Amino acid sequence: MCTVRLAEVWYNSVVMGKWYKWSMLAMLSGAFFFHQADRALFGLLTIPIQKELGLTDVEIGWINTALSWTLAGMAFLAGPVGDRFSRKWIITLSLLSWSFMTFMMGFVGTWTICGLVLPAFWVVLFFRSIATGVGESFYTPCYPALIAAFHTKTRSIALSIHQGALYFGLMSSGIITAWALGVLGTWRHVFMAFGGAGFLLGLYFAVALKDAPSGSVSTERRKEGLFAGFACFFRTPSALLAMAGFIAIVFVNNAYLFWAPKYMAMKFDISIGAAGSMAMLWHHLFAFGAIMLCGWLTDHFVQKRPRFRLGLQIGALLCGVPCLLMIGRGETVVAVIAMTSAYGLCRGAFEVNTHASLFDVIPPQHRSTAVGIFTVFAFFVGGLSGVLMGALSQHAGVKGFEYGFALMAAAYGLAALLMLISFFRTFAKDRIHEEG
Repeated sequence: MCTVRLAEVWYNSVVMGKWYKWSMLAMLSGAFFFHQADRALFGLLTIPIQKELGLTDVEIGWINTALSWTLAGMAFLAGPVGDRFSRKWIITLSLLSWSFMTFMMGFVGTWTICGLVLPAFWVVLFFRSIATGVGESFYTPCYPALIAAFHTKTRSIALSIHQGALYFGLMSSGIITAWALGVLGTWRHVFMAFGGAGFLLGLYFAVALKDAPSGSVSTERRKEGLFAGFACFFRTPSALLAMAGFIAIVFVNNAYLFWAPKYMAMKFDISIGAAGSMAMLWHHLFAFGAIMLCGWLTDHFVQKRPRFRLGLQIGALLCGVPCLLMIGRGETVVAVIAMTSAYGLCRGAFEVNTHASLFDVIPPQHRSTAVGIFTVFAFFVGGLSGVLMGALSQHAGVKGFEYGFALMAAAYGLAALLMLISFFRTFAKDRIHEEG
């Protein structure tokens, strides 16, 4: 009875009571762990997947690009839906959907349906890119708006904790995948294990997750038209300029996530397991540290210096330029790991405020739509980096990867210049003020 009573007290006070905003953050962080770890699996397991299914580098590139384009296309719908319907159920169904499709990756191959032969490439493209992408697309516009509804003065630190789950998932994915391959035997079983675990978490969400605080702007049924959020976003110059930075971040992250393990394996003639651990662990460990530190720093300084978030992001992009150049030109494993770690610091310093900066200039009732628009453009343009890097690799080998990293450095530099316009000219005018 004592154990039951303690469990009841914990559930009422932590899960559903005054500490709910932090338990909700923990739940969403768990979902985001699977969101990113599941996505990293494909890059980490590219070599055994290619070996078994006979896929070329260009085909792998198109699979990754199709995932990004699916996320982008669905975001046009997911954003407005997130502003008008229950974010709890959108997030829950999203988690259940993408986890099931990750599970189904364990069964891909050349299929014959009603006498029609479907090559392995098209089967993988459907389950990995289209079906998984549709499920994931509804999570991204909803989670930052839901977190922001519960966290006002602690917004940056809350979003940084959630973002930290991304880095924890990615930096541990290489180690977990190598271990899982040893225990489970094949890449197929690894996908099935990750998908099954995420599905179980989704069932818990159906019971424990709540929508925004009662009576908040986020819970009210608004009378604006369906496209009011689009109008709000596109008439806000600071939001458009912030999107330039997010496009650059996604463009680079997409290519790094999918191709860095293979790049290191080819360049230094090491196993894919070792290359995956080196490419993911140190980069994401430093990114995790940066995002935890910068979340606290931002919440501390932004009250008196409203442009602090924006300035931090611009500085991160500028510092990332030489890091990306040196990843492609590094001659030793130690040199490349050092630069991937430095790039991780820059990435974390930017991403801690990706959504918080957007919310500085977008009102609460339009935030899911705004995040959806961010996703549309960032993942459509960012998705090109996957197939571009694959084409460069297929035609020029390791040298192609070096050209690719130089191109990514240029994307960072251009985005920083555009965001400087917001810092000096538009932010002060576009900034909104929130109480709480």
